[in-house]
Amino acid sequence: MWGRVRGRRRGWQERGKLERISLYSRFTVAVMPWLFTLAWGLTPLFSDITHDPLPLALGGALLLVSLAQCALSNLNVKPSYEHYFGTSVFPRRRLVAPLALMALALGLLAALSGVGGIDGDGMLLLVSNTPMALVITQVLLVPVRTFLVQSLVLTALTVGLFAAVGVRGGILAGVIPTTMFGCLLVLVSVRPSVWSLSVMWQAEEARDLQARLAVAEERLRFGRDMHDVLGRNLAVIALKSELAVELAQRGRPEAVDQMVEVQRIARASQQEVRDVVRGYREADLSTELVGAQGVLKAAGIECEVTGDGGGQLPAAVQSALGWAVREAATNVLRHGDPRLCTIRLSASADRVVLNVENDGAPSTAAGESGSGLAGLRERLGVLGGSLDAGPVGDGLFRLTAKVPLSRGESRPAVLEGRR
Repeated sequence: MWGRVRGRRRGWQERGKLERISLYSRFTVAVMPWLFTLAWGLTPLFSDITHDPLPLALGGALLLVSLAQCALSNLNVKPSYEHYFGTSVFPRRRLVAPLALMALALGLLAALSGVGGIDGDGMLLLVSNTPMALVITQVLLVPVRTFLVQSLVLTALTVGLFAAVGVRGGILAGVIPTTMFGCLLVLVSVRPSVWSLSVMWQAEEARDLQARLAVAEERLRFGRDMHDVLGRNLAVIALKSELAVELAQRGRPEAVDQMVEVQRIARASQQEVRDVVRGYREADLSTELVGAQGVLKAAGIECEVTGDGGGQLPAAVQSALGWAVREAATNVLRHGDPRLCTIRLSASADRVVLNVENDGAPSTAAGESGSGLAGLRERLGVLGGSLDAGPVGDGLFRLTAKVPLSRGESRPAVLEGRR
C-alpha cells in the first residue's frame, strides 16, 4: 500500500513539475512580443523618426497598434498551445483581428517611410517587429513547411508595399532578410520549446497509462487468484456437506467427521484468502499434488499420481504447475461423472509437462468457458508455457500444461509408480 501511495505522490510531483514548466513556457511566449516591441519597435520611434507633426502622429499610431498586437497575441497563447497539443481546435476567427492590426501596422510604417519621416535603419527594425505578434501564434497552428511558405508570401507582400511607396535600393532589398529573420527567429525559438513540452506531456500520459494498466493487471491477478484459491475448496465443502447430510439422514456418526472436515477446509480457505489479499501466496506443486489426490479420493474418485513432485523445479514453474493441478482437480470435481483421474508429471532437458486426465467427461469442453483455464493460460504464458484442455474421445478429458526450462535450470528425475 505504501508503495502505491509513494507512486501516486511521485506522479503528482512529476505532474506539478510539468505544469510549472508549461506555465513558464507560456509566460515566455507571452512576453516575447512585448520584448520585441520594446527593442525593435519603441527605440526607432525615439531615435530615427523625424520630429515633425505628421511623422510623430504616424509613429504614435504605429506604437499603439503594436501594443494592441501584443495584447491580442497574449490572448491567443493558450488556445494556440491547446491546438498544438491536439486538445482543442484554434478558432480561426481569432486571427482576423491580429491580421487586420498587422496590415494596419505595415500600412502606417509604409506611410511613415513614404513621407520621409524615418531613416532606413529604423524602418528595417520596425519591419522586423511588425509581424512578430501574429507569427508567434501562427507558428503553432500550421506545419513548419506551411509556415515557411506563409513567411515567404508575407515577405513578398511587404516588399511590394514598400516599393509602392517609393522605397528603393539597399533599403528595399533589406526588407527581405529583416522580415524573414523575424519569422525564422520565432520558428526556431517557439516551436522547439512547445514541441519539447508536448513530448514531456506525452511521456507523462504514458506513465499514467502504464499505472492504470498495472492496476488493471493487479485486479485481474487478484480475481484469478481468488478463483483458483476458492474454486476447489468450495467444491470440496459442497461435496462433503452433501455427504454429511446423507450420513446424518441415515443416522450415521460419520456425519460429524465430515462436518469437522468442512470446518477445517473453511478455516484454511479463510487463511488462503488473507494470503491472496496480501499478495504473498504461491502454490506449491508437491502440496497441490498430494492435496488433489486426497480430495479426489475423498470424493470417491481413484487418483493416480506418477512422476516427481517437482521439488527441484524453479519456484515460478512450481507455482504455475501447482495452480494447474488445483484447477484440474476442481474441474474433475465439478464436471461429468469421473471414476478415475491420472496425473502425470514428466520433464526433459528443455521442458516439463503436466498431464491430468479423467474419465466420465461430458461431450463439451468442461470448464473451457470459465475463468479458471483462462487464468492458467495467463500464468503459463508469462513463463512461455502453454495449456491445452478438452475432450480426447472415449469419455476422456485431458488437461496438458507445458513449461519450457531454460539452460542451467535443474531438471527433476522422474520417479515412476508414485501413488
